[in-house]
Amino acid sequence: MKTKDELPECPVATTVQLIGSKWKLLILRNLLARPWRFNELKRDLEGISQKVLTDSLRSMEEDGIITRTVYPEVPPRVEYALSEIGESMRPIIYSMEEFGRKYKAMINSK
Repeated sequence: MKTKDELPECPVATTVQLIGSKWKLLILRNLLARPWRFNELKRDLEGISQKVLTDSLRSMEEDGIITRTVYPEVPPRVEYALSEIGESMRPIIYSMEEFGRKYKAMINSK
């Protein structure tokens, strides 16, 4: 997790720093439904590269937004899920979804 000194003073800027990329937001969207495995996310997030997905997941794990669980199986199974902090972002993502729906409806009605 980042230290207080590493975060912007502005709370909005802090949130943007943590989840502001397109891919992080879409990863969060998926993890709201259930835990996902790496390859499931890769297939579902059309256009994301393996490197960007790996980097995004690592960053989100370091920031405490998601958890990574490795199951002792052969071959190993790894699942990503929202942490408690990640779960607290649920209303933010739902608000973004609602805004997107309303915006599309407004644009389509013109």
